[in-house]
Amino acid sequence: MSLPELTPGDVLQPAWRVSPRVRAIVSTRNGGVSLPPFGRWQAGVDQPGGLNLGFLSGDDPDSVVQNRARLMAFTGVSNAAWLKQVHGAEVVDASDVLAKARGGASVVEADACVTSEAGTICVVMIADCMPVLLCDAAGRAVGAAHAGWRGLAAGVIEKTAQRVAELAGTSADSLHAYLGPSIGPDAFEVGADVRDAFMNRVDGVEVAQRQATADAFIPREDAPGKYLANLPALARLRLQGIGVTQISGGDACTVTQRERFYSYRRDRVTGRMAAMIWLAD
Repeated sequence: MSLPELTPGDVLQPAWRVSPRVRAIVSTRNGGVSLPPFGRWQAGVDQPGGLNLGFLSGDDPDSVVQNRARLMAFTGVSNAAWLKQVHGAEVVDASDVLAKARGGASVVEADACVTSEAGTICVVMIADCMPVLLCDAAGRAVGAAHAGWRGLAAGVIEKTAQRVAELAGTSADSLHAYLGPSIGPDAFEVGADVRDAFMNRVDGVEVAQRQATADAFIPREDAPGKYLANLPALARLRLQGIGVTQISGGDACTVTQRERFYSYRRDRVTGRMAAMIWLAD
């Protein structure tokens, strides 16, 4: 059976007004070689052709290798700083990740990376957690953060933005941010511990910000102690808290848009997508 090649329709791209040096994409579940349950979803059936990029997902490793090769060929870049994500707030330099990989070291544990070097891709993988891509308008530095609720509460977005701003020689409030596909506000049920993790971070801040954080958690009337959490709204609040106002994206739900995205919350056994950002030569 002939499988489709990766095409521009198989990825998302930020609609931001920044230097053409800044390149960014988010892959979907489509355009690869993986078989069900890591395939593409068509006509209500999981079919061959999934672009699963996660080696730890349970997929055939050879398929993942082919999928990563397809994605890298699509970017036209050969260097990508793949991370071992641990739902934390560690930010690393993509060049250091690549240097360690060339030296045979284990995959670096972190949830965000940054770079000011052309031809080096910052990449994070997702399957419900939110990818946040950052750059300055002039295209001097970029970064990618993996923002699940734990990392988001721990400040991974703020730390990544600060590192990007430092590399670009500017301030965080001048950055552009793109919120990639994640579990949406109608699908993300959480417990009081998650709400508390965010509310504890806004103790002592202005009333409006504290109220906006509380408003991002809608109580479930049919499940006491449970809330529907708005991850994109929480990410926007954290960005706005450091002065970032040029924010786009945040409107694609991995759970409900089955034809486009993998979702761990929905399927458990599923693939992984990638959010990538880099500087062109």
